[in-house]
Amino acid sequence: MKPNLKNNPILSRIVLMYFFIISIPLSAQQIKYTDGNDSWNPNQLGNHRAMVVFSGTGAVAKTTIEWRRRDTNPDQKRIIIQDATGKEITNLKTVNITRESGTIFFEPVSGQTTYYVYYMPYIDEGDANYPKGVYAKAEYKADAQWLAKIKTAVADNTTVQEIQSVNAFNSYYPMEVIATAAETQDIIAKNSGSSFIVFPEDRLNSIRMKNDLPQRWIQKGVQNTFTDTALKGEYLAFQLGVYALQDITNLKVTFSNLISNNGAIIEAKYLNCINTDGTRYDGSVFANTVSVSKGKVQAMWCGIDIPQTTAAGTYTGKAVVNCDGKTKEITLQIKVTNEVTQNGGIDFPEKMTRLKWLNSTLAQENTVIAPYIPLVVKDTEISLLGRKLVLGSNGFPTQIQTFFTPEMTSIGTKPNDILTAPAAFHFIDATGKESLKWKNSGLKFLKKEAGTVSWESSSTSQSLQMDVMGSIEFDGFVSYAVKITALEDATFNDINFHMPLQSSASKYMMGLGQKGGDRPQTFDWKWDVAHKNQDGAWIGNVNAGLQFSLRDEKYSRPLNTNFYLQKPLLLPSSWGNENKGGITITPNQKTVLVNAYSGNRTMKKGDVLYYNFNLLITPFRKIDTDFQWNTKFYHKYSNLDTIAQTGATVVNIHHANAINPYINYPFIEFKKMKEYIDEAHQKGLKVKIYNTVREVSNKAYETFALRSLGHEIYSPGKGGGFSWLQEHVGDDYIAAWFVPEIKDAAIVNSGMNRWHNYYVEGMNWLTQNVGIDGVYLDDVAFDRITMKRIKRVLTKDGHPGIIDLHSANQYNKSDGFNNSANLYMEHFPYINKLWFGEYFDYEKNNPDFFLTEVSGIPFGLMGEMLQDGGNPWRGMVYGMTNRMPWSHNADPRPIWKLWDTFGIKGSEMIGYWSENCPVKTTNEKVLATVYKKNGTALISIASWADTDVKVKLNIDWKKLGINPAKATITALEVANFQPAQTFTAKDEIPVAKGKGWLLIVK
Repeated sequence: MKPNLKNNPILSRIVLMYFFIISIPLSAQQIKYTDGNDSWNPNQLGNHRAMVVFSGTGAVAKTTIEWRRRDTNPDQKRIIIQDATGKEITNLKTVNITRESGTIFFEPVSGQTTYYVYYMPYIDEGDANYPKGVYAKAEYKADAQWLAKIKTAVADNTTVQEIQSVNAFNSYYPMEVIATAAETQDIIAKNSGSSFIVFPEDRLNSIRMKNDLPQRWIQKGVQNTFTDTALKGEYLAFQLGVYALQDITNLKVTFSNLISNNGAIIEAKYLNCINTDGTRYDGSVFANTVSVSKGKVQAMWCGIDIPQTTAAGTYTGKAVVNCDGKTKEITLQIKVTNEVTQNGGIDFPEKMTRLKWLNSTLAQENTVIAPYIPLVVKDTEISLLGRKLVLGSNGFPTQIQTFFTPEMTSIGTKPNDILTAPAAFHFIDATGKESLKWKNSGLKFLKKEAGTVSWESSSTSQSLQMDVMGSIEFDGFVSYAVKITALEDATFNDINFHMPLQSSASKYMMGLGQKGGDRPQTFDWKWDVAHKNQDGAWIGNVNAGLQFSLRDEKYSRPLNTNFYLQKPLLLPSSWGNENKGGITITPNQKTVLVNAYSGNRTMKKGDVLYYNFNLLITPFRKIDTDFQWNTKFYHKYSNLDTIAQTGATVVNIHHANAINPYINYPFIEFKKMKEYIDEAHQKGLKVKIYNTVREVSNKAYETFALRSLGHEIYSPGKGGGFSWLQEHVGDDYIAAWFVPEIKDAAIVNSGMNRWHNYYVEGMNWLTQNVGIDGVYLDDVAFDRITMKRIKRVLTKDGHPGIIDLHSANQYNKSDGFNNSANLYMEHFPYINKLWFGEYFDYEKNNPDFFLTEVSGIPFGLMGEMLQDGGNPWRGMVYGMTNRMPWSHNADPRPIWKLWDTFGIKGSEMIGYWSENCPVKTTNEKVLATVYKKNGTALISIASWADTDVKVKLNIDWKKLGINPAKATITALEVANFQPAQTFTAKDEIPVAKGKGWLLIVK
């Protein structure tokens, strides 16, 4: 795909630079670097070639190409020569192939003067979306008679006219054209006695190489002054390229005030270096130490946040690069024009203005998000939407309650207790007894805010001190930091934590290697972080449950979605205890005991262990069934009139299309996106876009600035993947999703980092300036802090902020055998709808799996089906259909039509899981859910029986609110679902295996 230069100013600029011959010659003539305009197929020929003109005579042409390549081992890569007609020249021989240059002999074709030398040919192997660019090995097929004609000492009889890249985006010019070894040694010699050299560089020429100096710096020479022009209010980025002449550590950049000739000042506080200073994604201080090995290049990205009130003029100051006590001063001369830009110039990301976003604190305040309500503290009770937490004097829960009805459509007054006794730690000594006697300081509240309540408590025994820090947030997230300090040497057979759960609140289980469904009677689990993304589980019922996760102070969120094994969980030193720890679940008459044990250990005086854990109290909210019926997704970029005719109400714009081409970087074609969204709004449609942070497109303007941050943004890895990544990013990354049609190659994000600040700011910008109505999340690579922030910016100023979450089933080896719902539960309070997803089996799994892993109902959500179009009969028991037009073998419109005919909006959904459901069948494997309205009802029945069966309906007519003497039971015709038919209450209804009915009772 050719880059859209009209809407991509940075690529336009690069193209123009290709046609510019450098004016400072190092040799007789500087090679031109030009754009090949996609005039050849890079797969097999590669992305780079030299255009050579033969001016000699005879059967041997000789050319020496000063290609200045950044790739290693060029002598091992194949060279392909074609004439101007595309015919390959097989008679060729290479001599002295190095990174700096290469000499090639080839046989010219009669009548042809122009030849193309392709010097990095590759073939894409592997999966189309996860390619492996394999570079062809050197191969020589010249015949002996022609080889005998070569005289190596003769002069070149060709001229190297140009070095071309297949397109502008693939070019090495100017920042990846390497300096020669001689040039590098010369500049080192001229700076002998220094430990490093500083090369100032502007924002439009990102420093890309860490192992080589660019030729550009040799030509410019060492500069001690950086000059640039900025607008009032603009964030002006620039780089200081540090070349280490010896190993250096603790690299820092400090700044002076910038002062104009008239005495006006831009204070130093408006300047910063993003490599070393900033704000983390959670609002805490970011401080990083940068070290550079001898012979390596480190880009230090800096920025000046010029106030809008700054007077026009030229401002001068200093950037001081400090390392190990040695300094280099760079004079900054910044001309501020009279022109004013808005929002720091962020509408022009090609100018790196959005690097400011990396340190954003936007939407960080923990304000309450609808539909949640402020927390209320009364004595030791903390109340929140539909739930209550009661604390003991030691800071741990003595009771947790919910008030949701079994139907999940309302919040009642009757409490559903989750605990049968207080949650507690137990310290078992060598005799197998718990002998510690504790003195407790009592419960002390530290914060009582609408969004967060926090507390502390300290307990002391002769040998241990236990400091408890706890907090709860408005959505039901409870966090504990439990610090155990040894006051003297002590040995324990076990340190464990007990959560005694009500059996009524423990019907289902999901996590710890257990697929979602009925909780097993007994359960035993051990840590295995190397292979399993498992540190907790959810146990509960539809209207009351608890998720727990066990961590320590070194917890780091692992990678997910195909990449868990490349960055797994860290084993908690407390709970894991060298893999001695684990979890057992055992029931008795009234209690289901969750025992998180850590095994025997010895603590020396002064040793500290952190037994941290998180809880999520479920459900998060009551189900909004009308949102389910009113919100019908069309999940594809398409003509808006066509979409409107389907009855869909929300358009999901994936990536790899005209208005959102590049994965997780929806900023390049934003003008087209805005035009589309404006038109959609005129037609009564909402539009959401695909945008996550799991991976980032290589088309991101900031790619190399982010690379300069080491492993903060991009995860370490073995590299490889698509050729562009290998040729420009080089090494130490994980290649992610690739779109072959537009050559969009993504790189895996490392986890919790400042890119999330950028992400929040980007979502805000898209909402306010482009008009998006929400976001489609395709798995999630951030935590609940970022989720809350994006929900705030998406819903600001009355925007709908719809978030739907898709996940492919994470219960597999590559994802560490975690359950999607368990993995993403912390995000559920802010999700509007689930779409679970690829590899979810809707045919072979039981109803309890549907309920817990797919439907979202126990958490206050509803969902849709994906894999193979889902099972429409079973889906409707949970209010689910598939989604248009993603599943080509299933169309939800006939069911949508039935919804409208019945008038499902405003109905009360009473699922088979509720004891109040007024309809059951005579077969326990054929389940019924009722959608009840005044004087009528829609009954959805679906079979999990092994064969075709016949069932009768057992109807509680009083609960249904219908007079049986006047009742009719009708099956309307629904295409590809059911024929038209009428039944009586006494009839046996035939139910095919895996199918069911939608019956209207009046």
